[in-house]
Amino acid sequence: MTEYFVPPVVEPDPDANATDLLVARVKATPTEPLFALPTADGGWSDLSAEEFLRQVVALAKGFIANGVEPGDKVAFMCKTRYEWTLVDFALWFSGAIMVPIYETSSPTQVLWNLTDSGATSIILETADHFAKFDEVRGDIDTIENVWQVDLGDLKKLAASGADVTDAEVERRRSIATGSDVATLIYTSGSTGRPKGVVLTHSNFVELTRNAAVVMHEVLAPGSSTLLFITTAHIFARFISVLSIHAGVKVGHQPDTKLLLPSMASFRPTFLLAVPRVFEKVYNSSEQKAESAGKGKIFRKAADVAIAHSKALDAGTVPLGLKLQFALYDRLVLSKIRAALGGRVKFAVSGSAPLGPRLGHFFRSLDLRILEGYGLTESTAPATVNLPDKFKIGTTGPALPGVGIRIGDDGEISIKGVNVFGGYWNNPEATAEVMDGEWFKTGDIGAVDTDGYLTITGRKKEIIVTAGGKNVSPAALEDPIRANPLVGQVIVVGDKKPFIAALVTLDADMLPTWLKNNGEDTSLTLAEASVNPRVVAEIQKAIDAANALVSRAESIRKFAILKTELTEASGHLTPKLSIKRAVILEDFAQEIADLYSDNNATMGLSLK
Repeated sequence: MTEYFVPPVVEPDPDANATDLLVARVKATPTEPLFALPTADGGWSDLSAEEFLRQVVALAKGFIANGVEPGDKVAFMCKTRYEWTLVDFALWFSGAIMVPIYETSSPTQVLWNLTDSGATSIILETADHFAKFDEVRGDIDTIENVWQVDLGDLKKLAASGADVTDAEVERRRSIATGSDVATLIYTSGSTGRPKGVVLTHSNFVELTRNAAVVMHEVLAPGSSTLLFITTAHIFARFISVLSIHAGVKVGHQPDTKLLLPSMASFRPTFLLAVPRVFEKVYNSSEQKAESAGKGKIFRKAADVAIAHSKALDAGTVPLGLKLQFALYDRLVLSKIRAALGGRVKFAVSGSAPLGPRLGHFFRSLDLRILEGYGLTESTAPATVNLPDKFKIGTTGPALPGVGIRIGDDGEISIKGVNVFGGYWNNPEATAEVMDGEWFKTGDIGAVDTDGYLTITGRKKEIIVTAGGKNVSPAALEDPIRANPLVGQVIVVGDKKPFIAALVTLDADMLPTWLKNNGEDTSLTLAEASVNPRVVAEIQKAIDAANALVSRAESIRKFAILKTELTEASGHLTPKLSIKRAVILEDFAQEIADLYSDNNATMGLSLK
């Protein structure tokens, strides 16, 4: 067993709550921009810290005037936009507790989150969100208030609180101390029924204050970020709170199809993303170059960029490589850098491992992808690579105030300022994951002699073949998913004679890939799944992954599905992780067919 603990660098304050972070920011830089709001002409309009506080207090007064009491649970279903953080802090200022609901949640999931939490009010963004709630509202007897953002209800709420005094808001916001509940976040439900994760004010305050010290280079004065991943998830939620504390200017763009134009106009200095986003940026750049007849140049530029980054790690860049890099930086890499806004220096990546190849590629674009690791139960980050403590291929060292333990079976446990206060109304589930003050994550990893954590898999997802071979799916899935044609891949084979895989095609990349390879660009996913050239490309990706493992761990057969796996289909979480148990159940017949003697052909296309 190995243990590492990094002492906190900020003196803990058990009386502080999350609202203190905003009050301190306004006191320090009242007129500096804290947000940038999109304008009708495609530009951005800055919103100062003191103006944000004014709007927060006004909305808090509206909540108070409409009967929201300290300790009340208020559910919120909304995409990533400015109003998300506005509502978050307004609820804290009124003494209430937010219960985020993913906008992709089904009516059944909405019902569970509301009834299990005991929410007394709900805020919905759109008519579609209201329809989901309306479908199950007859089964809920606790909801007293229903508000809808797109109907202007937030402005109406603020106006209705005109008679509530500043003194009452100050009294309400000061009630909570560090040990009180700040939010109740339901897990995405990749395994079983979602559990309500209790995060305290201290989880936010202490982790934020400590993380800001060691991430000072990322959060330097004048820094900015464009949020596009869902703020209902703790990853973006924590960064939102951290940005308030550090004075980072935040913009929002929930539509990933508009991400590049928004980045070009907003020009952020750092990003928050999941590995799939970086894979998409790389793959789309490669396919765009291929379409222009410059695919060979792009791939050479990528190889040189990766070699350049590895040489930097080694301490010396040979002159020949320097000259090559300067050439390809001018021809190719600078264009990608410009497409990302031209100012991005850092990106914080989480939710899944990022392949070292992409880490090195983007590092040579002068974009350091700071991989981190954490869960909802750890208020997002437990470890993260820092600008001055940076190792590609790892998720970095523990943050100050956080400890990491690797058990004899490789399981990662976490303790410290970020560890949650248990599962809501579920002491049995809490007891299952807590070993004293250590939270057992269920993930498998290793820590090197410098304290850098590497994630190797998920304990419950380890496949044991009929021959007794232990296989981590991630070791095969991650390199396969790097292929531009691959949407998702699910490795199977538990108690089976060999390893196999289900593969889906990337619907966004498919038309470009087909065009670049002389195929009919109008092919549907179903038609493409049996196209010989498509099957051959997937085989190529499988072969590349197999080269990284032993024969006993290699994929012997695969099936290309005719459908996508999405949040809407119930097969992906909001952070785009696969719901393995659901997929194994829904595609049980397809998996069985892979092991049928009648289907012995590699690349068999199914469903």
